[in-house]
Amino acid sequence: MTKDTDSGAELDNRSTPDGFSLDVRLWKVTKAQSKTRPYQLRWKVGGKVSSATFATVALAESRRSELWQAMRRGEAFRIADGLPESEVRAEATAEQVREELPWFVFCREYMAMRWPTAAAKTREGIADGLAAVTLALVEQEPKMPSPEELRLAFRWAVIPKNAELDPPEELEDAYGWISKKSLLVSSLEDPKILRDVQYRISFKLDGTPAAGETSRRRRRALNTAVEYAIERKLLTENPLTAIKKVRSSSSDRVDPRVLVNKTQAAQLLASVSYVGTWDRKKGRRLVAFYAVMYFAGLRPSEAVGLRKADCFLPEKGWGVLTLHDTHPVSGKQWTDSGERHDKRGLKSREAKEDRPVPIPPPLVAMLRAHLKEFGTAKDGRLFTNERGGLVGSSTYWRVWRDAREYALSPDLQASILGGRPYDLRHTCITTWLNAGVPVAEVARRVGNSPEVIHRVYEGCIYGQEEAMNKKIEKELDWPEGEGH
Repeated sequence: MTKDTDSGAELDNRSTPDGFSLDVRLWKVTKAQSKTRPYQLRWKVGGKVSSATFATVALAESRRSELWQAMRRGEAFRIADGLPESEVRAEATAEQVREELPWFVFCREYMAMRWPTAAAKTREGIADGLAAVTLALVEQEPKMPSPEELRLAFRWAVIPKNAELDPPEELEDAYGWISKKSLLVSSLEDPKILRDVQYRISFKLDGTPAAGETSRRRRRALNTAVEYAIERKLLTENPLTAIKKVRSSSSDRVDPRVLVNKTQAAQLLASVSYVGTWDRKKGRRLVAFYAVMYFAGLRPSEAVGLRKADCFLPEKGWGVLTLHDTHPVSGKQWTDSGERHDKRGLKSREAKEDRPVPIPPPLVAMLRAHLKEFGTAKDGRLFTNERGGLVGSSTYWRVWRDAREYALSPDLQASILGGRPYDLRHTCITTWLNAGVPVAEVARRVGNSPEVIHRVYEGCIYGQEEAMNKKIEKELDWPEGEGH
């Protein structure tokens, strides 16, 4: 007998397949313990209880209606999972029509689909994530190419313009391996393989944990590829939902040891001017480049494209930099132009949205002096290399490395203090936070969300306890002698 516990409807028994039953009891929607899926539906088939949780009561009631209609039609339900016959048949049909495709072939198709609308850095990020996953989705044999060779061959192969080309000689063996030994996309449903995929996402080739942002970026790349595989009917559901994220011990938080103090910053900027021969002015033309990171919190990719028209530089007082775009560095193979710099809109903003950044008088003076000595490029950019082109990442890294040798003692040179040009931006943000600038305002000026500022810089804020205590004490204004 099939029953609905709310209405008391009954249906005649009939013969049922093995593992199925007509003895079904369906309960009302109730509250669940989950915060994200707070509504629960329970039903019993052949004495075994099945359940499902939902984000909204409407979804839960809709599912209840589907099961009730199946009961009214006289369908038997599968005891193992509580599914009605019609859904079991549909599931089996989907399995039969599912297309099988090697992972490597799928990745080339997926990259070709994403390429036209993705930024260069996004293309490279997707390729990196899928390359890591590919190490788990090829046949494993003792004499196979090394993981690094497989990774490089994959990254080369998924660039659409390379589809009809022969691989470079040094990548031939690895390319041949991933071409012939690639597992099927449906292998992602194998728990053992899926665990290896998770490891590859979360760890470097040397076995050390990947940075938190790296593992998140790789997982995002895989997740969007899997969603496309579901659209292509290569998978029936997303297998990533079945496993928990591996928590890497690596943190995105800024290490306070990289931050420079005011004296060190002044020494470093002065030392930049001594890099290179005086007549070629290699270092001198980049002093203000590093200064906009230290005083205004610009990213290197934003400083590269800064134009004179973006700068309000009064003779006295504060000025403003109004940022419109960024020039992130990618390999030439990832950009449409074939150049290393890809011009894009500002990070975390709409394509045409700008970001005004107030700048203090010392930076205003440095930028005015820079313009007076070096002028601008033909397109109005403030910072150029010695040939008038864009300042490459290799250039500003080398100049910074040499400046550290001039400015810092041997023991500090060996440390991580100011080890990267980007550490000047970290120093700027930390300086503002420690000065008491509200997190929301810091986030607005540097182009991040308040959540990112809290997470990344929480270990760099100091000296605020006494000031905060005084604010709380003033707000309480408790009468003396009370409460004893």
